[in-house]
Amino acid sequence: MALVFKKENGVEFLNDHTVRQRLLAGAAELFARKGYASTTVREIVEAAKVTKPALYYYFRNKEGIYLELMREAQSRFEILLDSARKEIGAVKKRILSFSEQVFQLFLDQIEIARLGISVHYGPAQGAPFFDFDSFHLKFQDLIKQLIREGIRKGEFRNGNIMDMTWAVLGVINVAIEVQLWHPEKSIGRKGLVRILNLVFEGISSSTRHTPSGV
Repeated sequence: MALVFKKENGVEFLNDHTVRQRLLAGAAELFARKGYASTTVREIVEAAKVTKPALYYYFRNKEGIYLELMREAQSRFEILLDSARKEIGAVKKRILSFSEQVFQLFLDQIEIARLGISVHYGPAQGAPFFDFDSFHLKFQDLIKQLIREGIRKGEFRNGNIMDMTWAVLGVINVAIEVQLWHPEKSIGRKGLVRILNLVFEGISSSTRHTPSGV
């Protein structure tokens, strides 16, 4: 790729894709480790080994680089959602495949996940608004749709769709939280699939259920 120089406010600097990526990577690590509020533009550009004009050119300010980190994570998640909606075949396999992909995306973007959780659930850090709830709501809606489809196709027994949805989401959320806060106890992708299969045993249409009170 050819190296191109841009001039911004009289300052000439390298316009290279790797510069942008270094800025994003440096900001993600600093935000996750120090918090959004405590991280300065100077620290970001030093971590990326570029000058402040480069950050201002690509992202305008610290708020811009934060929002870009969140948007990139959202975009990757949306791609997984679209793929899962279009996939055909047994519902159980589709849920397992999607869950593994989400877990892998989390592993790939663990610093962004840690940042998002700290901003969304932690003390106010002055970060610009980002709709974190949309991640959960879209995730929930997809699993609910798949559970409903599984019941319609006879893969899952008739039952409370939301209870089944929460059971699946609960396993995925626990796997992610353990990986995030206690990585030494991580169940990994294999563990995630193993526990989800236990849930599927419980909601399978072929499962025999003992009458209540027996």
